[in-house]
Amino acid sequence: MSKDRPGGVGDPKDPRGGNDSGTGEEWWDRPSDAEDNAAVAGSSEGPSESGASVPRADAETAHTSVDEGGVADEAALMADAPDNHEEEDQMSEEGSAGDNKRRILAWLGLAAVLVIMLPIVIFGVAYVSTDVPEPEELANNQIAVIYDRSGEKEITRIVPEGGNRRNVKIDDVPDAVRNAVLAAEDRNFYTNPGFSLAGYARAALGVLTGNASAGGGSTITQQYVKNAVVGNERTIARKAKELVMSAKMAREWTKDEILEAYLNTIYFGRNAYGIAAASEAYFGKKVNELNAQEGAVLAASIQRPSALDPWTNREEAEQRWNYVLDGLVEMNVLQPSDRAGMQYPATIDPALAPKQAPEPGPAAMIKNQVLQELEREGISEQEVNTGGLRITTTIDPTAQKAALDAMENYVDQSTGLRAAIVSVEPKTGAVRAYYGGDDPNGWDYANSGLQTGSTFKIFALAAALDQKIPLSAQYSSAPVQSGDATLYNSDGAGGGVLPISEALKQSLNTPFIRLQRDLKNGPDDTAAMAHRLGVAESIPGIEKTLMEDNGHSQDGVTLGQYLSRPLDMAVGLATLTNDGVYQKTHFVEKVETATGEVLFERKAEQGDRRVSKAVATNVISAMQPIAAYSNQPLAGGRPSAAKTGTTQLGDTGNNKDAWMIGSTPQLSTAVWMGNVDGSALMAPGGGVMYGANTPGDLWRTTMNGALANEDFEYFTAPEAIGGQAGAPQWAPQTYTYTETYKEETSESSSEPSSEPPSSSSSNSGNQGGLPALEDLIPGLGGGANGGNGGNPGAVPAPAPGGGAEPQSNPNPGTGGQ
Repeated sequence: MSKDRPGGVGDPKDPRGGNDSGTGEEWWDRPSDAEDNAAVAGSSEGPSESGASVPRADAETAHTSVDEGGVADEAALMADAPDNHEEEDQMSEEGSAGDNKRRILAWLGLAAVLVIMLPIVIFGVAYVSTDVPEPEELANNQIAVIYDRSGEKEITRIVPEGGNRRNVKIDDVPDAVRNAVLAAEDRNFYTNPGFSLAGYARAALGVLTGNASAGGGSTITQQYVKNAVVGNERTIARKAKELVMSAKMAREWTKDEILEAYLNTIYFGRNAYGIAAASEAYFGKKVNELNAQEGAVLAASIQRPSALDPWTNREEAEQRWNYVLDGLVEMNVLQPSDRAGMQYPATIDPALAPKQAPEPGPAAMIKNQVLQELEREGISEQEVNTGGLRITTTIDPTAQKAALDAMENYVDQSTGLRAAIVSVEPKTGAVRAYYGGDDPNGWDYANSGLQTGSTFKIFALAAALDQKIPLSAQYSSAPVQSGDATLYNSDGAGGGVLPISEALKQSLNTPFIRLQRDLKNGPDDTAAMAHRLGVAESIPGIEKTLMEDNGHSQDGVTLGQYLSRPLDMAVGLATLTNDGVYQKTHFVEKVETATGEVLFERKAEQGDRRVSKAVATNVISAMQPIAAYSNQPLAGGRPSAAKTGTTQLGDTGNNKDAWMIGSTPQLSTAVWMGNVDGSALMAPGGGVMYGANTPGDLWRTTMNGALANEDFEYFTAPEAIGGQAGAPQWAPQTYTYTETYKEETSESSSEPSSEPPSSSSSNSGNQGGLPALEDLIPGLGGGANGGNGGNPGAVPAPAPGGGAEPQSNPNPGTGGQ
């Protein structure tokens, strides 16, 4: 191509690149490729006489000459030419494909427009048709009702603290407090349109995927609308209504009106609704007296009111508090230098916070258990307090009445005597009866850690059977050394060498110390078995149960040295009764909103096998004679499996805790008794109280009443372990103590004495005594695990729901039985 050709490859404006030709002609004015080809064809005739390329006009002449002169063979050209019909067909097909593609793109475009426009249209229609109520028209709280298992009989109500609400004007709330709430919940409150599309998308995704943890990130306006207007249902329709209402409210109300309404309705914990009530509940002062630090405490609690109370969860509460303060700095309403000097403020004891009038009777303890379970199932306090919920529990009215009747007949609480009764259905884990005390603001004994005495021997026996030690294994009941101390049985009781099943029936201590030492890991195996069967690994006040601070258990674990709850004992026995299959303990069956929407409904579960059927049935077999042996058989000879237990009060010879636990295939019940001040228990007729006395009466009365209309059911026949299936037959040996053996004394604590008892027998080793507990188990008095090791004078931590009656513990002794 000529160097001076316009638009040649030397033109910098040619997208194909090159140098400037100097012509100034644009690249799109360049001759076509056909002309290029013609020029090249012309130049093929040869150079001019001067040796230069043929000019354009000459090339065209030459081209004509070639055509006329027949230089190209016409036949050859025709042979090489394409078929015009085939080309037309191909073009037709390509055109058809192009049409289809254009149609598809058109439909996709229309669909995209609809996807974009339809929600906008729906939103617009909903926006126009939705009315925003005035604040005084909004119902903030609704009573939740707790029913028994029938869903018809009311147990108690959860009444929102309407009387603890006092509306305040936004001007009465200090700016620092208002800003703290914004920093915690909605930092863009004054600039956003009342809703968060990102939060709405997350919530919608959570509904579609069933992922409750997807979250929402709602604005303050949305939170207010949800709590006061549309409710807490997790549906897209509800969320859409919330979105529309929030958008419209943000236009019809001022931001200060919305914030005022929000601050007067939101729940802060401690039965406090609204910022004014919260100020009194947490700091005992009026809201206009709050400072920034205190306002941040209240703002921090909104996310999870009870869980972020500094009295129960200081660490997380302070973390959230710091988040709020950092937000204030980010919002430029708090100087970093001021932030650096802020300290977490002191709050008042929740017990001093204003409360609604307490309800009478033990229903408050059931309510506390229900509320804790609802929280575990993801139903918030806000939903409970504002949703008008209908809560169906597992409580059986017949069983509950039987427990209350037993208390009425046998326990005079005016003397300071206290008791706990818990009944659990082994096949389901449902709690059928629950009595933890009569004081709704007091101590829930059914949920409190207490020394369990000889009832804990069933777990040592289960651990032994799990390691193939049969019920027929023989153990001596002679005194046994534990460190520097010598352990004896109660009042010199004993029977020489005897099967371990017989030692369980007689509640002898020293054979179980020896049995436990035969376990692979000694006392640790007893503790581990108890946990496997359902005894909680953590209870209120004790982070790790059944062990010392070094992570190991002492010999006394089989004698009930450590603290467990009556609820735990009922559950552990229920697992054994259910052939070794654990069912999750629960109080709640179903939760419905005021509109009938089901928020939660428990499904039947297969359960979790914790021990083999052989282990479970052999333990139950060894326990079957004990109710009759303790003069507490069930009505009509109904089969039962039971165990008594006591713990001694130091070296006084008296007991401070007395137990009876027992089951049938339908029901597992644990009973505890003690005095409110931890003093000595006295039997009704005078003398020392044992598990077979009043606790046995409570157990028998509760079981007979609960099962009065139930058919007899029988335990599963035991399978053989070590060649022995069930408890072996055993006749007492001829050697006995000179003192007449009394059934009651067999289940008293066995604590060692510095001097052997004066009683004697033909078996000189079988002498017993009752010294102080600290001598029984080395280091017993030195446990530092929340009283778990038996600190002298230790007071158990209060169970959830109160703690007005802590049981003093002047000299806690482990139980022998």
